[in-house]
Amino acid sequence: QEFFFVPRSAYSRRMDLQLTGRTVIGKQPPRGQEMCDHYMAPPNQVALECMKAIQEECFKLGIPLRTRHREVAPNQYEFAPMFGYATQQIDQNLMVMQICDEVSARFGLACLFAEKPFAGINGSGKHNNWSIGTPQGMNLLNPGQTTKTTGNPEIFNAVVACIVSGVDKHGDLMRMAIASPGNDFRLGCMEAPPAVMSTYLGPDLTSHLEKYMEGGTADYVPSSRMLSANLENIAAFSVPSEDRNRTSPFPYGGNRFEFRAVGSSQNVSMVNTVLNTMTAEAMADYSAQLESGRGARDITTELLKKHWKAVFNGNGYAEDWPDKAVERGIWRIDSGVDAYKEMSSEKNIALFEKMKVMNKEELEARTSVNYTQYVGSVEIEVLCMIDMLNQQVIPAVKSANQDAAPLNSVVSTLKEALAKVHHEADGYAQACLARKLRLETMVQQREIVDAAEAVCPSHLWPMATYKDLLFLDSQQDGHGNTPGVLGVVKRD
Repeated sequence: QEFFFVPRSAYSRRMDLQLTGRTVIGKQPPRGQEMCDHYMAPPNQVALECMKAIQEECFKLGIPLRTRHREVAPNQYEFAPMFGYATQQIDQNLMVMQICDEVSARFGLACLFAEKPFAGINGSGKHNNWSIGTPQGMNLLNPGQTTKTTGNPEIFNAVVACIVSGVDKHGDLMRMAIASPGNDFRLGCMEAPPAVMSTYLGPDLTSHLEKYMEGGTADYVPSSRMLSANLENIAAFSVPSEDRNRTSPFPYGGNRFEFRAVGSSQNVSMVNTVLNTMTAEAMADYSAQLESGRGARDITTELLKKHWKAVFNGNGYAEDWPDKAVERGIWRIDSGVDAYKEMSSEKNIALFEKMKVMNKEELEARTSVNYTQYVGSVEIEVLCMIDMLNQQVIPAVKSANQDAAPLNSVVSTLKEALAKVHHEADGYAQACLARKLRLETMVQQREIVDAAEAVCPSHLWPMATYKDLLFLDSQQDGHGNTPGVLGVVKRD
């Protein structure tokens, strides 16, 4: 779970952060994440004490938050829990988000879960680590465990084949499950995976399955590699070779798949419902073929060969990859609104009804709700931007004896675009207009506002700037305290 901490005193001077969770305007500061020094730096003391308190509250509720650390962007942090059953983990994740919000206020901080709260730096996501286990605790994605427990090395290959086929057939549903207004900003840029639903298996597993499809051994034994710190007093040590590809939306990382494209503010219930349903369908079809007398190896090989195009071990950030993915026949849906539409397609209604998860009416209702939520989120952001311009930015620019005419034009443009959204009756069409308003019109008009901030004297600018919001470290005094931040850190 990734998130941002910002000083609450600065947060309280940003209408957009309070009402929408992200900044709809704001000039870039001279420094962002260019130096790549935030991730590896020692933790900010106020943020560290806050995270300790969050962990303590979670431990009291039986939520095992195992790790805490900085992330790449300024003021960005992350928690990771111990693994557990999906239904429990989903509920606990929502509880963690609530606890973060409540406890951070005690330390004079505000916790932001929006996928893209700030322009020009990394956004936030969730890493949904997913595997399949038996009631007896056997992890079907652990090749050593399954072979040792059952004596059958074919099981692991069959499970992976079912998952690969699910990604190939139902990548549209995977994209739907991660669709949100925030993820439309985040996916495909600033270290976020692209909106192309492929899977990464890694060189070891890929090589094994390619040989398996040509008649090679069924037994998969992951290799290890030696990692050296190049220091005389630290010996090289052995690490698994199955490191996940950070540029893939759904990489295999040894014992699990990691759905990296999930948005940070999302409830991951639908994400895991989709993963479970598409895999269950593939396993049901596999089982039916087994019961009809076909051999496991034949079924697995056929599945892998048919759906192998969904496997991509290359650089998902490459500019030409989305187009190449389309040529392969891999699902690519850039728009979250278009992804919502796929939920109630004929193919997907048949899937959910076949697996007795949801019926047509339930899927269509959820699709409609998604459209409504998308439009509502954009409407709030536009109205917030208009208020900030009328009540804060334009008066400040006039006080500085600068031309406010371009800003008045921005207000008119936003009002006209919002009126077009309101005028549209169809839910899908309305959401498409809202998406265009958010990702195109608001972005273009923001440039005018940010240019005005750049030349307005700082003492006249009425709201907290990116510099005020993003750099807790540089605002600390000699005692580790940050002006405007409560919760003085005690030192023994």
